[in-house]
Amino acid sequence: MTKHKRVAVVTGGTRGIGAAISSALHAEGYKVAATYAGNDKAAAAFSEQTGVATYKFDVSKFDACKENLAKIEKDLGPVEVLINNAGITRDGFLHKMTQAQWHEVMETNLDSVFNMSRLVIEGMRERGFGRIISISSINGQAGQAGQTNYSAAKAGIIGFTKALALEGASKGITVNAIAPGYIETDMVRAISPEVLEKIVAKIPVKRLGKVEEIAHMVVFLASDASSFTSGATFNLNGAQYLM
Repeated sequence: MTKHKRVAVVTGGTRGIGAAISSALHAEGYKVAATYAGNDKAAAAFSEQTGVATYKFDVSKFDACKENLAKIEKDLGPVEVLINNAGITRDGFLHKMTQAQWHEVMETNLDSVFNMSRLVIEGMRERGFGRIISISSINGQAGQAGQTNYSAAKAGIIGFTKALALEGASKGITVNAIAPGYIETDMVRAISPEVLEKIVAKIPVKRLGKVEEIAHMVVFLASDASSFTSGATFNLNGAQYLM
């Protein structure tokens, strides 16, 4: 258990990997705020099941982040742990990709990391403690055809993490990224069995990752035990991509 109930915000925190992260932090004693963009039914079900507070807003919009982080801090207290997990895909080959497909992904997947981190970093610096953990992707490292937008955004998270880690190091703030491979989520389970079989065949451990495995890493990185760990990207991909 944590020494005291620190406040943790998880963007995209009511479904998939985000839900697992929110649940794991809640189980460790954190006061968790899980944000979501649109699925009210899933958010309500998640909150009822776990007791985690949920907040609906668009993390790609700075003003919305500012307004809702103020609500979270009023309800729960100063944000000491931030998990940047929110993400979308708008896949398509570049020669067919629209500006809207590009900007939607960059705004939700990368601009949100700036928005949320910018709004909590000053408080973290003043208090001399902070944990910022952002969810990147194997496709931000290795690339993926049909995902120039997504791969660029997820690669950007890694660069952002390294730079902010240097800025926060003397202030008790650690900044890390996690780059999951193929994880067993609803989105992945929706892939046809034939295609999924080919994906798993390329993973050396011969299985998909579990959302709980990502959550366990987040719990460590959020803890006091990780105070010497900063600026790192953790590959949780079953040895599919090594760097």
